[in-house]
Amino acid sequence: MSPRIYLDHAATTPLHPEVWASMSDIQASGFGNPSSIHHEGRFARTLIEEARKTLARYLNASLGEVFFTSCGTESNNMILTGAVRDLGVTRILTSHIEHPCVTQTVRYLEKQYGIDVVWVPLLADGRTDTTGLHHILAREPQTRTMVSLMHVNNEVGVINDLAEIGGLCRQFNALFHTDAVQSIGFQPFDVATIPVDFVGGSAHKFYGPKGCGFVYIRAGIGIRPYLHGGSQERNMRAGTENTLGIHGMGTALAIAQREGSERNRTIAQLRKTLREALVHDVPGVTFNEAPDPWQSPKILSVNFPPSPRTDLLLMHLDIEGISASGGSACSSGAEVASPVLQYLSIPDGTKTLRFSFSPANSVEEMVQVSHVLQRLMVAP
Repeated sequence: MSPRIYLDHAATTPLHPEVWASMSDIQASGFGNPSSIHHEGRFARTLIEEARKTLARYLNASLGEVFFTSCGTESNNMILTGAVRDLGVTRILTSHIEHPCVTQTVRYLEKQYGIDVVWVPLLADGRTDTTGLHHILAREPQTRTMVSLMHVNNEVGVINDLAEIGGLCRQFNALFHTDAVQSIGFQPFDVATIPVDFVGGSAHKFYGPKGCGFVYIRAGIGIRPYLHGGSQERNMRAGTENTLGIHGMGTALAIAQREGSERNRTIAQLRKTLREALVHDVPGVTFNEAPDPWQSPKILSVNFPPSPRTDLLLMHLDIEGISASGGSACSSGAEVASPVLQYLSIPDGTKTLRFSFSPANSVEEMVQVSHVLQRLMVAP
């Protein structure tokens, strides 16, 4: 069998070899409970705190602003729920193309707490319409408001201008939360210069392990624990810490800092190669994207023109040994209509696929994928 070509890194990434090696090295000695005072416990605690230092350095945050969770979904739920429950937020501004862990949570909070949910207008490419956001914030400046908008969209890869959005939030005294699951490890992120109050992230999106995430909470903002029953994470998240996962996440992030520039250059070239090859090989393809510098190089969202051949395109690619996505892969393995794509200006009848890249991919693979798609879409 020919090696498979994995182009679904926005759904999840394989462990970086150095992360795997590092986790393997400490799995036998790092099993202690980090809350225990004996040697094994102290060693586990050291591993956790070293990872916290790495994450704090990456964000340019203080150690006391970083908390570990199980995933980005938990982080975002914790932030949104805490803001309503503890900070008096009665209005949340978000968009229809956020990850479901945001959209479904705000709908729950709307039903459970009676908050107002306002859907922020979008530009045609999916970025936030900051003029529209300004108008909404100015309409009720006295209302305690949270703005929740993701940094990099998980399906089309467009990048929001966090500095501009955060500046508007500061102007109108609104809290600002960003889901940074798709950007941490790829985009620079400095909370000392970006006016953001809350950030959620997840290790498995940047070549770390599954089951480990983090939340950044700006100093001076007090929300109560999301999970109860223990004093872990400075009383913010009960439950014995995932020491091995946290260590792996810290290792993955340290590698991201070291390899970041080269990693982004490589995946940008892969994206460019596949995009150009598809334009040449498959007549009528279009792309969901933003102009530079507002497009993540790790994601290419492609619209294939209407054809009987597109109905099972994703399945046929899988048979050919190519892994891609029809949208977000977080809810189930089924191929379903994407709520994100429904709100973007996509031609009727087209089939949209998402290809997402890793430095482990090659230019030759991109050419091969395009040729396979040409055969599937064009050949008689």
